[in-house]
Amino acid sequence: MRAVLALGSNLGDRFGTLRGGLDALLAEPGLTLVAVSPVYETDPVGGPEQGAYLNAVVIAESALEPRALLDRAQGVENAFGRVRVERWGARTLDVDLITVGDVVMDDPDLTLPHPRAHERAFVLVPWVRADPDAVLSGRRVADLLAGLDQDYVRPRPELVLQGAG
Repeated sequence: MRAVLALGSNLGDRFGTLRGGLDALLAEPGLTLVAVSPVYETDPVGGPEQGAYLNAVVIAESALEPRALLDRAQGVENAFGRVRVERWGARTLDVDLITVGDVVMDDPDLTLPHPRAHERAFVLVPWVRADPDAVLSGRRVADLLAGLDQDYVRPRPELVLQGAG
């Protein structure tokens, strides 16, 4: 199944954390990198006052079931010092599952597709750069993005993520 994951960091060595998080996601069997987006710097959306994020989107082929992929993502977050104290608060590393194949699920631990992805330019801008033909819930990501404010999503071309290997 093709999986789309959004990575973000706004504490510490943001780029080093994104790079390490990507490597850690790919280090164990079950995920094969297809594409990684450019890196963007973004203002925080919602939540408390905090610093700017670095964001990227990873597209991978996954042999993992969605819950196992969520466990891996949360394990990687924890390995990079993620602390869940405040909703939408600052974080060393955030790994969100956006889509996993055509799976649709809604339970307390995991909702797929991600319930707010369609309204988050910080997810959609990098995603469409990694996959211009991407579709979310039957709609082209490029079309979803056309109706959103993108001014707060700034490219950082000097920061290039590459997958482990």
